[in-house]
Amino acid sequence: MPSRRSFLILYIILSTFSLNSFSQNYRSPSKSLVAANRSSSQAIGIYRPKTAPPKIYGKSAIVIDANTGYVFYSKSADQRRAVASTQKLMTALLSLEKGHMNERVTVASTDTQVEPSKIYIQAGQSYRKSDLIAALLVRSGNDVARCLARHHSGSQKSFSFAMNQKARSLGMNNSNFKNPHGLTVSGQYSTARDMSKLARVAYFHRTIRSITSLKKLPFRFANGKRKTFNNTNKLLSRSPYCNGLKTGYTNASGNCLISSGKNASREVIVVVLGSNSSNIWKDSEKLMNWSLGN
Repeated sequence: MPSRRSFLILYIILSTFSLNSFSQNYRSPSKSLVAANRSSSQAIGIYRPKTAPPKIYGKSAIVIDANTGYVFYSKSADQRRAVASTQKLMTALLSLEKGHMNERVTVASTDTQVEPSKIYIQAGQSYRKSDLIAALLVRSGNDVARCLARHHSGSQKSFSFAMNQKARSLGMNNSNFKNPHGLTVSGQYSTARDMSKLARVAYFHRTIRSITSLKKLPFRFANGKRKTFNNTNKLLSRSPYCNGLKTGYTNASGNCLISSGKNASREVIVVVLGSNSSNIWKDSEKLMNWSLGN
């Protein structure tokens, strides 16, 4: 008959396997796990900034440990707000989870019927899905967002349903998405805290992480024309720590930035919403330097 020691060894093995499976599948932590992380941060050795957080202009913000979800700083993090193109992280994530990276996507005329920013893909053109996802994340094309959404779900409305389903699965219970690009529409919103949950999953998706770290993206249009897109995330050039993620702007949302950063083994996600053009980079850089540099 197995001894108590045998049962203990088996329990340890199964616990280790479960933790590894969690990491590989990039699932958001449960509320109980996040609570445990917060209450025992010192016990498990989470690095915490030694100084008080800087003051920022942005109306909502949050800084979290990318690995654990531990919250270092928050400012009106549960206030519902428009988040503009930062929600394209969800569009990219859903597009990557269905089908193959190299499958062909044909542009429909309805995909092009959207306000800028656009990269001006044309109806009837065909692209690799991976190239469109790269253009979505680096250049933030709204036409590309509509194209990927239709390809994924058949319609913009069906894709919005998929976005909200995915949001709930990630614990984003204070968000409602109505389009794939983030242009203003009544009833569409999220929060800094919810967007940090999406950002964690995006950050640990190897494809999204590698694309959003690019400062420039060479792009070849279906007609043979070539263009190099500059990443809209200027923090990549301003901060020694920043390694990716996504910008956003509309009149309703103000300037928004979800940025990721790394210093040695420490990794953070910084979300700033409702800033302005002269402060969004300062806000984000100050929070990143504070959380990683001291």
